[in-house]
Amino acid sequence: MAQGFSIFVFSMKHLAENKQKPASQPKVTMATAFKTIIWPRRKLVFIGLILIVINRLTGLVLPWQSKVLLDEVVPTKDYGQLYNLLLLVGLALLVQAITSFLLTRILSVQAQYVISELRAQVQKKVLSLPISFFDNTKSGALVSRIMSDVEGVRNLIGTGLVQLVGGTITAIVSLVLLIKINPWMTLFVFLPVSIFGYVALRAFKYIRPIFRIRGKINAEVKGRLTETLAGVRVIKGFNAEAQENKIFEEGVDRLFQNVKKSLTATAIMTSSSTFLLGLASVGIMGIGGYYMIEGEMTIGDFLFFTLLLGLMIAPIVQMSNIGSQLTEALAGLDRTEELMNMTPEEELEDRTIQLDTVKGHLEFKDVSFSYDEGKEVLHHIDFEVKPGSIVALVGSSGSGKSTIAGLSATFLNPKSGQVLMDGQDLSKVKLSSYRQHLGVVLQDEFLFEGTIRENILFPRPNATEEQLLNAVNAGYVNEFTDRFEEGLDTLIGERGVKLSGGQRQRISIARAILADPKVIILDEATSNLDTESEALIQQSLTELVKDRTTIVIAHRLSTIKKADQILVIESGKIAESGNHDELIAKEGRYFDLYTYQAKI
Repeated sequence: MAQGFSIFVFSMKHLAENKQKPASQPKVTMATAFKTIIWPRRKLVFIGLILIVINRLTGLVLPWQSKVLLDEVVPTKDYGQLYNLLLLVGLALLVQAITSFLLTRILSVQAQYVISELRAQVQKKVLSLPISFFDNTKSGALVSRIMSDVEGVRNLIGTGLVQLVGGTITAIVSLVLLIKINPWMTLFVFLPVSIFGYVALRAFKYIRPIFRIRGKINAEVKGRLTETLAGVRVIKGFNAEAQENKIFEEGVDRLFQNVKKSLTATAIMTSSSTFLLGLASVGIMGIGGYYMIEGEMTIGDFLFFTLLLGLMIAPIVQMSNIGSQLTEALAGLDRTEELMNMTPEEELEDRTIQLDTVKGHLEFKDVSFSYDEGKEVLHHIDFEVKPGSIVALVGSSGSGKSTIAGLSATFLNPKSGQVLMDGQDLSKVKLSSYRQHLGVVLQDEFLFEGTIRENILFPRPNATEEQLLNAVNAGYVNEFTDRFEEGLDTLIGERGVKLSGGQRQRISIARAILADPKVIILDEATSNLDTESEALIQQSLTELVKDRTTIVIAHRLSTIKKADQILVIESGKIAESGNHDELIAKEGRYFDLYTYQAKI
């Protein structure tokens, strides 16, 4: 099963590389879906086809035996034949029930398995994408694309496609029998059915772009809703509930307008089928009545014809519904394909260098960087950090400190120049081989919903209890967990909402200590702490940075006096460099910043 799915992913990627199309145009055709999704599971689909054929053929037993009942059994009063007839019809109904169950059990379950596998693959793909992708995409929209867009696959592998084939078989067999009973009545029926088929095909062509846009709107609405729920404290703090309600209402109205369009097309198909097929039924009553009056058709033949007509028309109407489902499935796969075709972070450059060990010798050589074309935020940055030493980045907001940290963490790649680790260009290094030696503590540290223990163990789930407790003590997490009834097993809520900023920060530092990295990036790691907590954290940070290359971004200059090197960043350039005493002696920008904070 997994092999077939891999073929699907590869085919989607290959398709995009060789035939680029505008985002608004359909990409995944039924032929592509058949080749990549259905064909690898052909054995199961074949079993489904056999079951649906048996199911539909046994469905013909009832109308056939109804003719026998009226034309043979009743006139002759043959009770023996009546009992045999009832037994045959009962067995046919039993077979229909069993095959229907097996169809659902085999194909529907397999479809759900494919959906779960596809979701896992899409999520894996999303996590492989660069940070810049997430900066420009709402998390709620990604959740929608991972969870919702792939659901249409159930109509390709599940009973939908098989029922489409089964309905076609039933319609063809019924048509042959109808022609055999009365070709003129059949011809009268065939005309409105053909018109309906044409209307349905036109409607499907109209509906597919609507389904595609619906997926986009749905992702946007879910994305905004996710943000609203995450920022509920800000919303309530600014009394902005009405504003958010209005934004959400506008979003769901856009979704409604889209659904209304598809419902209109579906309604056209349904109403046209009702009218055209109803018209055919009226004609059949008239023609059949004439033939029965003239003695050219028995009552049994007429009943048989009418029941067969129902068996032929029902699949055609059903096929229109299934066709809508398949159209929706392909539209969802179009959007899934867009994600699957994006280049993973590892493949953005020629990343072939494997770092087996990291000493921590970091160098920036003539590095420039811009987020937008023509708007550089870093200009020709040069500096060197010896293994195990501490470099602090200071400067005003927006000067480029966090960009330097992002380049050091390989979250960003320089537009020109090189960022070297142990002499190796990080733009050529396999990211996983470097990041396994990297630790990051951010200003707004992210904690996962769960327990304190689970969050600290995040980088090393298999760490021993002793290693865990050492990290807890080094980060002074025990200073507050000892007061909790559940200790380290205390639930902290989504994003650690039940903890203070200082407590969350200490957990994040303990997490970094447990990871035992060779390179540490501390981005405003003490900014959320009160004076007492800061004193505790300074002690734990001293333990954390020991023998590790450390990049510190700090507004509180009192926290970086012991840094081996301090870089003053202004307007994307290094304005000053040196240790604390050297920079104070220069009485330059660092001196101004330090003395200003000291007065405060």
